[in-house]
Amino acid sequence: MAASFQIWHCLLALLLLAPAAQGQLSPSFYARSCPTLGLIVRATMIRALLAERRMGASLIRLFFHDCFVQGCDASILLDDVGSFVGEKGAGPNVNSVRGYEVIDQIKATVEAVCPGVVSCADIVALAARDSTFLLGGPTWAVPLGRRDSTTASQSLANSDLPSPASDLATLISAFGNKGLSPRDLTALSGAHTIGFSQCQNFRGRIYNDTNIDAAFAALRRRTCPAAQGSGDGNLAPLDVQTQLLFDNAYYRNLVGQRGLLHSDQVLFNGGSQDALVRQYSTNPALFSADFAAAMVKMGNISPLTGSAGQIRANCRVVNSS
Repeated sequence: MAASFQIWHCLLALLLLAPAAQGQLSPSFYARSCPTLGLIVRATMIRALLAERRMGASLIRLFFHDCFVQGCDASILLDDVGSFVGEKGAGPNVNSVRGYEVIDQIKATVEAVCPGVVSCADIVALAARDSTFLLGGPTWAVPLGRRDSTTASQSLANSDLPSPASDLATLISAFGNKGLSPRDLTALSGAHTIGFSQCQNFRGRIYNDTNIDAAFAALRRRTCPAAQGSGDGNLAPLDVQTQLLFDNAYYRNLVGQRGLLHSDQVLFNGGSQDALVRQYSTNPALFSADFAAAMVKMGNISPLTGSAGQIRANCRVVNSS
């Protein structure tokens, strides 16, 4: 009788814990249902970066822009269809966010091997990790088990994604609203050690800011005219030194007042993040560890799990009922 009671007690405890466990992400989520997922993502990412190394920066940014709107749910991938309005047309995304086709390629291969199993949201998270690693940065175990949203919010994309003109207080608040600390903010901003930005995003910085290296400002002005609407789409590297290598040069640039965006340089401008920026500028191992931890933390923003959402067959559209 005592043994029987103990068994029932254990079963009851497991039942009570089940909802909580169901909502947890795990790096081994697809170990049985799609064991080749990691290999598929890595192989596709290698091909994508061989074709265009800049794509790595774009896919890290895609992950960030997804997670900051409704959580990490692949809502950013949804196209405008009929009366459905997605997030691609939001101010921070339109003619700016890239990499959708790479996610499509990964998804198509995964669907051929493991149909209806792997979410687009998890593919975006894995692509961001592999982009970082293949460009020389850290790697980490990506918690998996997210599901895809059936909704998107252009209004939240416009309000929740920080502007390149943001001051430090605004950035700290925007990240804090997502459960991310100022340290997470400063570490995640290090993704700007790779990639490019458009003239319209840094024009105000190179013509109006005073906390900028004069030679750096002059260099950037060569391809970014002062007049609004002139050369708006012209690109400049976020890290003038090693624009396609994931390293800590971004922080050395900040110390030298060579941050490309206003929102970059405010991290080192007599404020609360100055000491951490100095640490990252001289300690690449510390930056790598903090960046990996912050990426995992960002990937945990409001994921859909269990029976919430769906596993989209096509990342661009909601499954038909």
